[in-house]
Amino acid sequence: MNTVTSTSTTKLPDLTDPAFWAREDSHLILRELRHRAPLWRLESEAEGPLWCVLTHALANEVLSDADRFSSERGSLLGTGTDRAPAGAGKMMALTDPPRHRDMRGLVMPFFTKRKAVELKGRVADLTRQVVRGALEAGETDFVKDISSTVPLTVMCDLLGVPDEDRDHVVRMCDRAFLGDTPEERSEAHQQLLPYLFALGLRRQSDPRDDIISTLVTHTVDGRRLPLDEALLNCDNILVGGVQTVRHTATMAMLALTRHPDAWQAMREDGYDPELGTEELLRWTSVGLHVLRTARVDTELAGRRISAGDRVVVWTPAANRDEAEFEDPDRLRLDRTPNRHVAFGWGPHYCIGAPLARVELAALFEALSEETDWVEVLRPPVPNRSLINFGLDSLTVTLHARGGTG
Repeated sequence: MNTVTSTSTTKLPDLTDPAFWAREDSHLILRELRHRAPLWRLESEAEGPLWCVLTHALANEVLSDADRFSSERGSLLGTGTDRAPAGAGKMMALTDPPRHRDMRGLVMPFFTKRKAVELKGRVADLTRQVVRGALEAGETDFVKDISSTVPLTVMCDLLGVPDEDRDHVVRMCDRAFLGDTPEERSEAHQQLLPYLFALGLRRQSDPRDDIISTLVTHTVDGRRLPLDEALLNCDNILVGGVQTVRHTATMAMLALTRHPDAWQAMREDGYDPELGTEELLRWTSVGLHVLRTARVDTELAGRRISAGDRVVVWTPAANRDEAEFEDPDRLRLDRTPNRHVAFGWGPHYCIGAPLARVELAALFEALSEETDWVEVLRPPVPNRSLINFGLDSLTVTLHARGGTG
């Protein structure tokens, strides 16, 4: 049985079960739980004992304090209850300061706000091509045909995938991210890693101005990164750069079809795409959780946390916290301030956030300018993941502006 402990033991839905997040009433349940206590002890059959963080303030406290809460034993659930993930101490996502700061610094020049602004024109051109292609196609899958294409292309640019390899890599990534079965996705991912390894070897002797070259030729802690560590980070950057935008764009589009007032507001004069993008990020909160492990005995919300305890920040709960957001269950594209934690917080704040914002803003600008409305043709297919809550399929028709459909 899954239980939580506040002042007493109470039955609680299993937040580690992806089916919970597909429920229509999940936010209502989270609100009730958050009102009872900001921190719950969950005994999960799949993941073991966990502390569940449900408020915005506690989410900020945990994610900001790497001295008390470590990433090295995992940043996501699903790797088992008693072992650190294979990339612990090697991948940026699985390191603590100061090593994390040094590794992040290597690739930060590719993800600054200035770099994102430089890429804005290319992103806008690519996005408009994708939207116009979908308009011509008629029935289309928003997941496979619209929301994935631009982030994958841009990540290939930044990583340094040669033009002659691009079609091959895109096909592998499509299967790795969008394959019909978990087995197909796993097989494609295993094919992608050897490609990155071979490209990394080439870039060691012939470096370019790209992420792979930077990681395989620079040093951290006074030594060059081993090739396997460099490429684990390349793979992690590729996955994060594509998946976050894909899921957010798709869930945001679904939300806009269900909130026609918000869709209309997006199309009106005076719409601020920066504010709108932040609200879509808060509303969708596709990264369901962030895991930390207590490094020392400490206290959180007046509760005793022992060294080694696992603490999980549930992002959708924090991003609907009434103590931080006025009327949090309303989709308001002009919401300000909007201190959501969709990109995390603290030292592990998403390195690709500026680029993701540019890509999302470009997509919804193109959609609002090129289409009158987007029609969902079949029920969306949830992906049933505990890592990213998104869709495996969203079949739609884009109706062109000024059309008769």
